[in-house]
Amino acid sequence: MTFRDLNLNTPLFNALDDLGFETPTPIQEQSFNVVSSGRDVVGIAQTGTGKTFAYMLPILKNLTFSTQENPRVLVLVPTRELVVQVVDEIEKLSKYINNRVLGVYGGTNINTQKQAIAEGLDILVATPGRLYDLALSRVLQLKSIQKLVIDEVDVMLDLGFRHQLINIFDLLPDRRQSIMFSATMTEDVDVLINDFFRNPERVSVAVSGTPLDNISQIRYNVPNFYTKVNLLEHLLNDTETFNKVLIFVAFKRMADRLFDKLDENFKEELCVIHSNKTQNYRLRSIEQFRDGHNRILIATDVMARGLDIDNVSHVVNFDTPLYPENYMHRIGRTGRAERKGESLVFSAEKEQDAIDGIEALMDMKIPLLELPEMVEISSELIEEERPQIKERNNPTKRRDEDAPGPAFHEKKEKNQKENLGGSYKFKIAKKYKKPKTKGDKNYNKRNKRK
Repeated sequence: MTFRDLNLNTPLFNALDDLGFETPTPIQEQSFNVVSSGRDVVGIAQTGTGKTFAYMLPILKNLTFSTQENPRVLVLVPTRELVVQVVDEIEKLSKYINNRVLGVYGGTNINTQKQAIAEGLDILVATPGRLYDLALSRVLQLKSIQKLVIDEVDVMLDLGFRHQLINIFDLLPDRRQSIMFSATMTEDVDVLINDFFRNPERVSVAVSGTPLDNISQIRYNVPNFYTKVNLLEHLLNDTETFNKVLIFVAFKRMADRLFDKLDENFKEELCVIHSNKTQNYRLRSIEQFRDGHNRILIATDVMARGLDIDNVSHVVNFDTPLYPENYMHRIGRTGRAERKGESLVFSAEKEQDAIDGIEALMDMKIPLLELPEMVEISSELIEEERPQIKERNNPTKRRDEDAPGPAFHEKKEKNQKENLGGSYKFKIAKKYKKPKTKGDKNYNKRNKRK
């Protein structure tokens, strides 16, 4: 099947021709008629299979021209970087269509976004937090929303957006089409579907947790952080093979720590993104990596979730993710658009349970390789790897319940109040010598003279 076999219109055909796309991916092919029908849809497909086009092609095909100011299509995504990416994809498809697209996210001036909304739009792409702020300000009206798309919904729930999503659902009209796409399906996602979707049609081109066939996977058992750094540096020295490498770490402090270590040998080739970096820095790092200016990008799970970066040769899991679904999203950054990709995972002894969970989800074993002989095994440990010393039977060590409480002192005499009932006002009157009658301002002066 080609895109010509789908019931698209000429503007979309022309846009796809300009992009050089001829054949739809399985998720695009199977979801087109379902989304076009107007039914609620839940789509499951591996990351990197074109889910954005899968929901936008039928939406744009049926989106008629309108001059109304309020948006008719709402796309929710978890991160700012995804907002920028989805807006860019929609604009590519809308090259020959007269529609208005806007992306809004936190970390930027909300007043500028309010002005853009007031000018009118058809499609709004947003993160849940900023969308809810704009809706509460009454500048953004959601009463005209006809189609709601939630992309990477499992990430939103992981990031704590559940309550904001529920509040947004309450602001939307009941008569709407709800569309959800994700690479994994969790229990939390099922609960959301049951609460807010009406008999959704499920479109699945793979079991949740199935890796793409074109991604080869290997793993190394590595004892600690510094040995992982030595192994990574050894691999990255092969610039011909490892020509575009995305390295995943668990949290921000680890990303900065790894960046500092690799910066010694790979200065101009290296960049990093995580949520503590400014928005401009993050977008610039992604663009430099996408354009090939930087060969190596270090990222946390949240920052790189859903990002579409072409020709990533290798994904390196510097640590093993605790949740198997995160591993699936990580390795999906390579092997995109049916290209070949490779994934490596470094696992320490304490991460073996996480490896077991990943292999159970994929229903396959990840091939284990021996460490190369030239990689030095370090005995130095970082703070998180050092054993916690627990002192037993130490009479001088206080237990928590024996710890002293907040400092206590008696109130100063002037602050001590005595409940004297009705006589209190007489005591005050005596102390400050209030005048006996109102308006007798000279009463106190006369008493002083006496």
